[in-house]
Amino acid sequence: MNSLKHIASIALFAFSATGFSQTMYPKITGYFGILHPIVTVSNEQTNLNFRDYYAVGFPTGINIWKNQKIGFSFEIVPNIKDEDGHDKVTNILFHPGVLVALGNGYTFAGRLAFESGGRYGVTPVINKTIIKSDNCSYFVAVPLPVRFGNDHPATFTVGFQFGIAF
Repeated sequence: MNSLKHIASIALFAFSATGFSQTMYPKITGYFGILHPIVTVSNEQTNLNFRDYYAVGFPTGINIWKNQKIGFSFEIVPNIKDEDGHDKVTNILFHPGVLVALGNGYTFAGRLAFESGGRYGVTPVINKTIIKSDNCSYFVAVPLPVRFGNDHPATFTVGFQFGIAF
């Protein structure tokens, strides 16, 4: 009977050690970042952040990874703009999307975009984890928003984002 208990405890230990060393799915992570749109282009004009105005966004979200390769993300981004000495929150962006792990720390996010200011569109994002630790990781990303609606011409923006995931 003692040998049966001994075998069972070894098997339980091996199972537990294996379970703790592997990532369990679904896996939920949160993140916070700072987004700087760099240039926005439409058929009417080209606007440069830091020259024509200063705009900044604060993406905050939750990622739910189904497995190592695919996941769902929901992000909310309050955007602030300072122009001619006046600053205000210009809109809140609701940004659900699909995540695809590309390997080597790269992730593609394909997001839908719904802005409180009346614009909508899509935002493809390429993300790269640059520092990874046990508790968090730091990342950089290049979002490429395309927006329509609200009686404005279609726009395409190139942005730069950095942040922390935990």
